[in-house]
Amino acid sequence: MAERIPAHDRTTSLTLRRAAPAALMCALLAAGCGAGGDGADTAAHSPQPARPSPVRAAASDLPGMPPPLDRHDLYAADRPGRLAPQVKDFPSRIYVPNTLSDTVSVIDPRTYKVIRTIPVGVQPQHVVPSWDMKTLWVNNDRGHSLTPIDPETGKAGKTVAVHDPYNLYFTPNGKYAIVMASMDRELVFRDPHTMKVRKTVPVTCAGVNHADFSADGRYFIVSCEFSGELLKVDTEKMKVTGRQKLPFDGAMPQDVKISPDGRTWYIADMAADGVWVLNGDTFARPELLPTGKGAHGLYVSRDSKNMYITNRGEGSVSLLDFTTRRLTGKWHIRGGGSPDMGGVSSDGKVLWLSGRYHSEVYALDTRTGKTLAKIPVGNGPHGLAVYPQPGRYSLGHTGIFR
Repeated sequence: MAERIPAHDRTTSLTLRRAAPAALMCALLAAGCGAGGDGADTAAHSPQPARPSPVRAAASDLPGMPPPLDRHDLYAADRPGRLAPQVKDFPSRIYVPNTLSDTVSVIDPRTYKVIRTIPVGVQPQHVVPSWDMKTLWVNNDRGHSLTPIDPETGKAGKTVAVHDPYNLYFTPNGKYAIVMASMDRELVFRDPHTMKVRKTVPVTCAGVNHADFSADGRYFIVSCEFSGELLKVDTEKMKVTGRQKLPFDGAMPQDVKISPDGRTWYIADMAADGVWVLNGDTFARPELLPTGKGAHGLYVSRDSKNMYITNRGEGSVSLLDFTTRRLTGKWHIRGGGSPDMGGVSSDGKVLWLSGRYHSEVYALDTRTGKTLAKIPVGNGPHGLAVYPQPGRYSLGHTGIFR
């Protein structure tokens, strides 16, 4: 998550613990997340796209959503080193939420050393870049709060009270933040900078945790870990429009990622030991592609050709070719490990992953799969963020950029 702690300790984990040009401008101005986290300086932190998009908005696009740079590649803005003006001077760091230590470890990727430890709230799960990419939000799930970190200075700001923020996403137009309130069984649409509630959507599934958005931004797919289900949600209407049970007894879906061409969805399942391949438009029954024990996190390479799939239960990473939809290789963590969540370096050369049950972080060479480093951090490292990363805006989680 996924899950807060190991699947076999699920009981323990339970106890611990969203037009016109004018509309576009309004959405852009309203979407920024102030570095202080209290929304007091909205104007100073209003988001600006990295560069004008050469593609015009389509009538089918979510109103206010910046059109993709390339409609055949949703990740075209994520090429190596293509940093937006507002983040290009941020120091390169790895932010690691230590769920069982209530801290965030900050790693310098050049030295592979922890250079700072930031106290945060109870049970931090993910470090999430804001839509305008100027703030990092630490999701203190059982502390019922968000801690903002200024990525320019590395300093934490004023904590914001938010109930059950297991994970955090942003609508593609920047209009809403979406809190995945896993224990509350809710999707909570909030103001993206003040975090005030705009609409609460109760869900019938258990353990909402990960999501990704369609190419046109009109809907998103959500995984429900504890009931083995998927939801389809209308972004603009803020309404669940589809629900299905995965065809595997005991399924525990985790990370969700859409393919570069926007046609295929992949959902990692740590109980089924693979990824589900789904047509999001039809929301028909998906097919399982086995990858390895405890399939968990999904990350796209900087050239949009491959996806890295972490197999937490066996200490490996599987490689999937987006064009062929076939697995092309598997890397094993040197000495074993429990690769969970993470991200790819700005230059695309290093895959950074948290070692969920080993109190460490892994750095892997994306060309060879070689383990470059294993870095000790706090207990229960989870949804780490590699920052800054290329892209024009953030959809949330540990860094989904478009």
